[in-house]
Amino acid sequence: MTVCPTLQTERLILRPFSDADFEDYLSMMDSPEVRKSLRISEEEGRAEAWFGLAAFTGQWELRGTGLWALEEKSTGNFVGRAGLHNPERHDWPGVEVGWTLHPDYWGFGYATEAGEEAIRFGFEERAQERLFSTILLDNHRSQAVAKRLGFVLNETRNLSHYPEEPHGIWILDRKDYKLRSS
Repeated sequence: MTVCPTLQTERLILRPFSDADFEDYLSMMDSPEVRKSLRISEEEGRAEAWFGLAAFTGQWELRGTGLWALEEKSTGNFVGRAGLHNPERHDWPGVEVGWTLHPDYWGFGYATEAGEEAIRFGFEERAQERLFSTILLDNHRSQAVAKRLGFVLNETRNLSHYPEEPHGIWILDRKDYKLRSS
């Protein structure tokens, strides 16, 4: 039993990861486009993808936040991951709304759709006052999603888990979410 809820949007099912998702997840994480946008080294492969899935599942159990597997309603296909990420790092800004989609599903608005539901869940179900998104400075696609979701760039800084390049720290406050949703 997991504390990860299953949610639905117009076109997506946001659900807990299962062992059956692993090969699709690995295919996404191993794609050249995702490797480039997330700076995944060539040394990372199956084991790291597996540990990632296990960490997302554990984060739901320990913190009540985590990433969902995204499934396309019309086909049942695995689309990617999205949700509320809050790893244990001393310089992590807080609960992050994050998304990674298989490149086959880029450009269809799925990241925005999943992000909207993650934001709603974060503010309405998890009572967060502020949500973040950490995005590398050249990841213009994710920056465009963040802007559509109402995030604003707050600062740029290097994070301890990735000191080689700065990340933009994007923020969305509850009061701004309420203004947008009313």
